[in-house]
Amino acid sequence: MTVLIRGGTVVNADRAFRADVLCAGDKIVAVGDNLEAPPHATIVDAGGQYVMPGGIDTHTHMQLPFMGTVAADDFYTGTAAGLAGGTTTIMDFVIPDPRQRLLDAFHTWRGWAAKSAADYTFHVAVTWWDDSVHEDMGTLVREHGVNSFKHFMAYKNAIMADDETLIKSFRRALELGAIPTVHAENGELVYQLQRELLARGVRGPEAHPLSRPPEVEAEAANRAIAIAAVLGTPLYIVHVSCAESLDAIARARARGQRVYGEALAGHLVIDDSVYRNPDPAYARAHVMSPPFRSPQHQAALWQGLRGGNLHTTATDHCTFCAAQKAAGADAQGQEDFTRIPNGCGGVEERMMVVWDAGVNSGALSPCEFVAVTSANAARIFNIYPRKGLVAAGCDADLVVWDPLATRTLSAATQFSKGDVNVFEGRTVRGVPTHTLAAGKLVYVNGDLRAEQGAGRYVARPAFTGADAGGAAGAAGMHGAPATMAAIP
Repeated sequence: MTVLIRGGTVVNADRAFRADVLCAGDKIVAVGDNLEAPPHATIVDAGGQYVMPGGIDTHTHMQLPFMGTVAADDFYTGTAAGLAGGTTTIMDFVIPDPRQRLLDAFHTWRGWAAKSAADYTFHVAVTWWDDSVHEDMGTLVREHGVNSFKHFMAYKNAIMADDETLIKSFRRALELGAIPTVHAENGELVYQLQRELLARGVRGPEAHPLSRPPEVEAEAANRAIAIAAVLGTPLYIVHVSCAESLDAIARARARGQRVYGEALAGHLVIDDSVYRNPDPAYARAHVMSPPFRSPQHQAALWQGLRGGNLHTTATDHCTFCAAQKAAGADAQGQEDFTRIPNGCGGVEERMMVVWDAGVNSGALSPCEFVAVTSANAARIFNIYPRKGLVAAGCDADLVVWDPLATRTLSAATQFSKGDVNVFEGRTVRGVPTHTLAAGKLVYVNGDLRAEQGAGRYVARPAFTGADAGGAAGAAGMHGAPATMAAIP
């Protein structure tokens, strides 16, 4: 397919300018004024609209087996929903079972992801440690294009990594030129608080945020940052939800430490009042970890994005239907909030929500929006400028964006398979009209043309140089490994 996007304003993380964009095959081949349309090219009129890099969601969980059930969106339905919202690449998570070989789990997830409609890549979780984990990390980096490893500091008696595992895995990542990432919550504190709340008879969804206060997240963030500082490794902290964790990141960065933070679209706009809703099904639908916080924490997260101490926006997309969320109540109606599957959707809505709440409010400029929805992610995880940039030679992953059009977000109209939308009823201004993935028009004015299996696995090179193991350089146009120096 040859596509000419004509008459729009190209927005990259560094500048915006009027230009046409010509795509042939899966690449952008020209960006410039008054480009001539090749024979048989499809013309997209982008007059009055922006042309931006397709979104990169750094945090999704498609088809995840978790807490006794499996997430409703598989890799096809989840990535298709993402395309409808302008997201053209997802970064999902391989999560081995306790004592399972990392490579075995990786191959299982690769098989599940073969049906993806959009490009995908993986963080691989380290949930335990022995010599096989050390070996498999090397194989994953050298042979399978994995350059990030995830560590859950929460979920005691399941996938929680203790400090020994963190230290050994961080050190191994540094040797290999990979970046460690953490889910920062003190799992022991969470476990003890959960037991106390249940014993006191506080058993419904309202107990969920009480068992995971900001201090629980901040302690883990500070601990992970301290370990990374001692070992000299960079660190990426997923779903930062509170001011205290953001403060820890800001202090570390002020000292010159390479620490990067991710904010979820939901945490930016949804507050903790949802857990006190009188409808238990509504409250359960919002159970995720870390939980939604009070408005002052939301304000801090926006400040972090604007000030450069938070770098990416994501969703933690992990959809569970109402019936799955009802696992927190037994047949007699006795609640146990610890049994509610943790997770919410958002891969379809993320870019619209961040634009509406960020750009329309003046908190972010359009260029900053591109930075936090695609370009920074591509830099941090070493796939820039293949992804995250509108320029000749880059992947033809693009979104044409109408800043004046509106859409009301709802479970009734979403493409995701979930039967709940945590942004239900929110009317956003600024929506995608067209999405191109690998040069193909996959979404056109409400018409989703996603193809099962069209998505490609994206291998991410390890980092090189004197600071090998660092993150966030700019990979060469042909995928040459980067060093850390280029990230903001």
